[in-house]
Amino acid sequence: MTRASIFEGSSTDRPGLAAGLMVGALVILAVQDSIVRLAGADTTLWQFQFIRSCGNLVLLLVLARVIWGTAPKRPKRFWAVALRSLLQLSAMMFFYGGVPRLTLAEMGAGLYTYPIFVTILSVVVLREPVGLRRIGAVLAGALGAFLILQPGSAGFHWVKLMPVGAGFCFAALVIVTRRYCREESPVTLTFGVGLAYVAATLTGMVVLNLFPPGEAAREVLPYLARGWLPLTGAVVALALVCSVLNVIANLGLTTAYQNAESSWLAPIDYSYLIFATLCGLAFFGDFPDASMLAGMALIAGAGAFTAWRERQLKRTGQMPAAR
Repeated sequence: MTRASIFEGSSTDRPGLAAGLMVGALVILAVQDSIVRLAGADTTLWQFQFIRSCGNLVLLLVLARVIWGTAPKRPKRFWAVALRSLLQLSAMMFFYGGVPRLTLAEMGAGLYTYPIFVTILSVVVLREPVGLRRIGAVLAGALGAFLILQPGSAGFHWVKLMPVGAGFCFAALVIVTRRYCREESPVTLTFGVGLAYVAATLTGMVVLNLFPPGEAAREVLPYLARGWLPLTGAVVALALVCSVLNVIANLGLTTAYQNAESSWLAPIDYSYLIFATLCGLAFFGDFPDASMLAGMALIAGAGAFTAWRERQLKRTGQMPAAR
């Protein structure tokens, strides 16, 4: 990756570079998410993410000043960068909020419902026409989510819906990044997310310490409903390791989405489910049951089909209504 590609954004597509960056970033994120869940019993979302985000900002400033010789550029569209940062912050809270009640595979499967929401947002917000094939893919993905969540079963808890909320926020983030942040510096975008995380997590810790929720809330959401716990060296070390991993992965993902169409990257993006399942098995001995595996396959298949169809339409020059 050249210095220009890091600081100047991109105005041309480079799908090979984007695919390589995507795979590497997803492996790193699966390891990072495993570490977050590993530390979940000894800390809180606000505390852990505050330490990690401070580390992110320091690391970015050091890289920018010492190695790259410049400061992060000012946003070209401040409102778009701020909106993208808010969406990523919201996705983080929904994704990690259910720790430690959810397995890594459940978290990943809920997040990867985002193509369903991309289609819905494309219709509602962007007014794009959607044909029967794409509707069928959305229904298949929804069926996959149903198999994973299993509403009405003895094992269902509303906490399982939280990663689906992360999927909605991530879908909006993908649209905003591609439509309004394509020419922004990845360092600027990552720095903006870091600032949003620091401000939100510091606020969360203060509010929760001044006005602690009831015992019932802490019982259901122990990672989200507590503010500050006594720090241990292990928690600080794990948070700083996650900081390094997070900066590398976010720079890679942002650059990937700036250098290729989301329809090209979507099938590769689903490899996170494989990496998350392998990490869950390695770190915690978790492995999804048959119903979850079937649901994950439906979600991944629906997303991959949608991406393939998008590419076919662009090659043939057909209008979106032919989907």
